[in-house]
Amino acid sequence: MPGAVPPRYIRWRLPLLVSAAVLILLVPFLLVREWTDYSDDADEHVQHSLQVEATSQRLHALVREIDSLAFAISGGSDTPPLRRRLMLDMAELDPAVERLAELTRDNPEQQQLIGRMRTLLRQREDLVRTLVSGNATPEQRTAAANEMYGRYQVRDLFLEFIQNEYTLLTERSHYADVQRARARWLALAALLGQVLLTGGVIFLLYRQEARRSASEEELARASARALAVLQTVREPIVLLDREQRVLMHNTAFSELYGDTGDEDSHHEPLREVGDGAWDDQVVLQRLSDVLSRGRELWDYEHVQRTTDGQVRTMLINARRMTLPDRSDDVVLMTVSDISAQKAAQQRIADLNRQLEGKVAQVSEVNRELEAFSYSVSHDLRAPLRHVAGFADKLSRHLGDSLDDRGRHYLDVISNSARRMSSLIDDLLVYSRLGRSALKLQAVDMQSLAEEARSVLDTNRITDAEESGRTLHRIEWRIAPLPVLVADENMMRQLWLNLLGNAVKYSSNSEPAIVEVGYETTADGSHHFTVRDNGVGFDMAYAGKLFGVFQRLHKASEYPGTGIGLASVRRVLARHGGRIWAESEPGNGATFHFVLPGQDSATSGSFDA
Repeated sequence: MPGAVPPRYIRWRLPLLVSAAVLILLVPFLLVREWTDYSDDADEHVQHSLQVEATSQRLHALVREIDSLAFAISGGSDTPPLRRRLMLDMAELDPAVERLAELTRDNPEQQQLIGRMRTLLRQREDLVRTLVSGNATPEQRTAAANEMYGRYQVRDLFLEFIQNEYTLLTERSHYADVQRARARWLALAALLGQVLLTGGVIFLLYRQEARRSASEEELARASARALAVLQTVREPIVLLDREQRVLMHNTAFSELYGDTGDEDSHHEPLREVGDGAWDDQVVLQRLSDVLSRGRELWDYEHVQRTTDGQVRTMLINARRMTLPDRSDDVVLMTVSDISAQKAAQQRIADLNRQLEGKVAQVSEVNRELEAFSYSVSHDLRAPLRHVAGFADKLSRHLGDSLDDRGRHYLDVISNSARRMSSLIDDLLVYSRLGRSALKLQAVDMQSLAEEARSVLDTNRITDAEESGRTLHRIEWRIAPLPVLVADENMMRQLWLNLLGNAVKYSSNSEPAIVEVGYETTADGSHHFTVRDNGVGFDMAYAGKLFGVFQRLHKASEYPGTGIGLASVRRVLARHGGRIWAESEPGNGATFHFVLPGQDSATSGSFDA
C-alpha cells in the first residue's frame, strides 16, 4: 500500500525513540567523563614527574652537603656537631635513594640509573669515611678526594637522571595538554551531537505524524476501494446480524433479490428478501447455527425462485465474522448460482450413461475378437497341420517317382503352411499385447537383453545345424542397462524382436556387430539404442517400419512375418514410450526407443 507505514517500522518506532533519547543524554556524558578521567590521569603523571624531580634534587643536594662536611672535617674543622650532621646526612642517603627508586619503578631506564647511582653512592660513602678518619694519612685523604671528584663523580649521573625526568615531564605535560584540549573539543562535539540528535528526533516525530496522516488517507482510500470491489463482484454477498437482518449487501445481491433498503431505513429480515426466496426453515436454522454454535456453512445447495421468476440452484457459504464497528459478530454469506453447472452435470450424467452403453458394445466386440482369436489359434491350425502333414506324406509316398516339378510344388505347399502358422502365432501375440493388462513390476533390462541374446544364439546354432550352413559370427556389445518399472513379459518380447531384427539383417556381415546403448535424458527418461552393421534401409520408407505386414526387404532374402516391429511399437505405446529408426542402405540401422522416467512409469496413466 503506497504511503502506508510498514508494520515492522511501527513495532520498532518506540524503541528507536527511546534509544535516541538515551544517546542524547547518556553518551555525551560518558564520553566527557572518560576524557576527563584521561585528563586527570595526565595531571597526576605531571605531578608525579615533579615529585620525582624534587626527590632527585634533594638527593643531589644531600650528596653535595655530605661532600662539603667531609672536606670540612678533613681540612681541620673537625667538631662534634659537624660529625653528627655528617652521620645524619649519611643515614638519610639510602632512604632517599629507595624513595627515588620507588617513585620511578614504572620507568626501566631510570631504574638502571638508580642502580648505578646506588653503587656509586656506596663507594663514595667509603671514600667519605676515609676522608674523616683520624687514622688516614694526608696521601690517603688526597687520593680519596681525587677518587670522589674523578672516578666516582655523581654530578653527571644526577644530571642525566634529571634530564630524563625533564624529558618525561615534557611528554606528560604535552599529553596532559592534549587530553585537556580533547576534553574541551569533546564537550563541544557532545553539545553539537545533542543538537543534531534532538533535531533528528524532531524530524522523526514530524515524519511519523506525516506517515500517520498518509496512513489515514490511504486507509480511507482502501476502504473506498474495498467497497468498490465489493459492489463490482458479480457473486452476491450479504452481511446478516444475529436476528438475520440484512446489514449490508453488494449490487449483485440487489440485482438477484431486489433492493433491501438504504442504510437509513430499517434493515429487512432475510426471510422477506426476494419475495420469500430465503423463507426456508432449514437454511435459516443453518445460518443461525453459524453464530450460535460457531459452525461454518460450506457449499450448501438450495433451490429457490428469484425475483426474475427463475428457479435456480444456489450454492451457499457462510461463516462468522467480527466487524471493527460492532461489538457482536455477524454472518458473512456468499451465494453462487450453479444452475448451469447442475445442468452440465446432468448432461454429463446422460453422456456417461451413453458411454456405458458404448463400453458394453466395445466389450461385446472384444469378446467376439477373443472368440475369433480362439478360432484362429485352434480351428485354423488343424487344417494347416493337415496340409503340411499330407504334403509330407505325399512326398514320401511318391518317393523317387516324384519329378522335380512335383517336388517343388510340395515344398511350396509345406513352406506356405509353416509360414501361415508363424503368421498366425505373431498375430495372436500382437493381439494379446494390445488387450492384456499391464503387470507393472521392477524389470532388469540387462537380464532381459542377455536372455534375448542367449535365445537368439541358440536358435542360430540350431538353424545352422539343420540347414548345414556356416554359423556367422556376431560380436555383441551390450552396455549396462537399468532396472525399470514395466511389464516384464512385454519387455522380453520387445528385446527378442529388436535384437532378432538386428541379427537377421546383419547376417551377411562378417562379423555381425550388434550394439545396445543406454543413456538418461535431461527430463529423466530412459533412452535405449539397438545398432547393427547390416543392410540398413532407405529413410524414405521409415514410416512403413512399424506397421503390420510392412516389409522393406524380400521375404526370400530375410524371412519374417512383418509383425515384430509393430509389436515393439505397441509395447512401447502401452508403456508411454516411443520408437524411431535411423539408417542408410548398406551402413546398418539404429533403432531408438524411449521409456518415461520412474515417476511417469509408476503413475498408472499408460494408455491401453
